[in-house]
Amino acid sequence: MALDQYFKDNRERHLAELTEWLSIPSVSSLSEHKQDTLKGGEWIANNLREIGMENVQIIPTAGHPVVYGDWLHAEAAPTVLVYGHYDVQPVDPLHLWETEPFQPAIRDNKIFARGATDDKGQSFMHVKAVEALLKEHGKLPVNLKFLIEGEEEIGSVNLPEFVEENQDLLSSDVVVISDTGMQEKGQPAICYGLRGLAGVQIDVKGAKGDLHSGLYGGAVQNALHALVQLLDSFRDENGVIQVDRFYDKVEPLSDDERTAYDALNFSDEALKTELEVDALFGEKGYTSLERMWTRPTLEINGMWGGFEGEGIKTVLPNEAHAKITCRLVPHQDPDEIVELLTKHVEAHTPPGVKVKVTPFDKGAPYVTPYDHPAIQAAGKSYERVYGVPTQFIRGGGSIPIVAVFDQILQKPIVLMGFGLPGENFHAPNEHFHLENFDQGLRVIADYYNTLADVLKK
Repeated sequence: MALDQYFKDNRERHLAELTEWLSIPSVSSLSEHKQDTLKGGEWIANNLREIGMENVQIIPTAGHPVVYGDWLHAEAAPTVLVYGHYDVQPVDPLHLWETEPFQPAIRDNKIFARGATDDKGQSFMHVKAVEALLKEHGKLPVNLKFLIEGEEEIGSVNLPEFVEENQDLLSSDVVVISDTGMQEKGQPAICYGLRGLAGVQIDVKGAKGDLHSGLYGGAVQNALHALVQLLDSFRDENGVIQVDRFYDKVEPLSDDERTAYDALNFSDEALKTELEVDALFGEKGYTSLERMWTRPTLEINGMWGGFEGEGIKTVLPNEAHAKITCRLVPHQDPDEIVELLTKHVEAHTPPGVKVKVTPFDKGAPYVTPYDHPAIQAAGKSYERVYGVPTQFIRGGGSIPIVAVFDQILQKPIVLMGFGLPGENFHAPNEHFHLENFDQGLRVIADYYNTLADVLKK
């Protein structure tokens, strides 16, 4: 490829810059990292200026700011809006990290750090692909806008309002996002659908305070026991969710999609080996891929209460808490699901306690036709670099802003992922394979050139 030499000559510098960005603990969900998160946005804004992007701004929101920049000098060419995020997940449990999460380390041709693949590493590739095109050719084949936010990991809470109020600023012909993954090593994939998200916190309150288990045990409800009983009511032994009307709007998978998924030759045994478990579990009657991509879920993400120190403290805890999220599929509405969850909790609350349900993250599911020219062009760019046909898949995760872009901007959204399933995003030892960093730069540059022809004005 024409830019091969540029990427080779600048690889060490690019990795040094990425290391610098990854060193910033831009954890958007933790108030103690508010300034670090702002610093993460400022870093990428400065980098956009350095590569030649114009009108670079750090735009305030009610939460963490949005970074914007553009280059709009390609006459009669399409406009591409590139979305990414500079915020990252918390790092706990810290003791499971082999190296410090904000001290990036390269080993086995992988870069280890929080945000390495989700999403700093992938967003950074778009910036460096643009840099290469501008340095080598003095111009871009397309008009290009960057929108990099700082709240994706907390549900993009303020970005929908920003998009709604800035439709002219964000107007484009296609939206490109690299925040998803490939099917497997060496096998590129275009994700044409994502599950939505609905999350709640459940707070159980019992007696006025913790009670002595010898004096009151057996006569007063234990908040932890009440929480366990409540949580157990959400699913049966076959993984089927027991919330009334939860599945009402879930459509069955089409025969064409099921045939396409069968052709992927997904291996349950390989998944068990990768995860180091002796069995898989999920909704009865569906394959693992169907469960992960096309079926809704209800999962307990955390629970706490009572005494957690060394030894034993014989108390009846008066409080207990849990966080729950549901992954949603097309036609399921996050607000409606939260309402159904709340009604279920109210109907199944054990006696002797009061329960409060607080909504948190929400995001609508998204599916787009994968025969759109912009999506097919992305597949061709992958094929030219990786040398194998691109697969078209759904993703089990959620990027809440994708549905917002779809509803407000009403333009095709191309999810060009370069992560791999085992790269531990949201978990200790998150990392990014540098093979995909190197090849991804070439795919992105090729794609911008291809789009100039495919979506020619």
